[in-house]
Amino acid sequence: MPGTILSISAEPGKSVKKGDVLLILEAMKMENEIMAPHDAVVAGVHVNKGDSVDSGTPLVSLQ
Repeated sequence: MPGTILSISAEPGKSVKKGDVLLILEAMKMENEIMAPHDAVVAGVHVNKGDSVDSGTPLVSLQ
């Protein structure tokens, strides 16, 4: 969904567990927590705090 990146907690090389919050996206005046779908290592973060993003924009890569 389109919105603005409010904060990013994911960092490349960081291990995350299923359900960990990777970033917070504000959309339609609501803060949405974007969570890790499974245990993984963050391969890359493709957005910056304050960026406006559209639906389908890659936010974080996991490996």
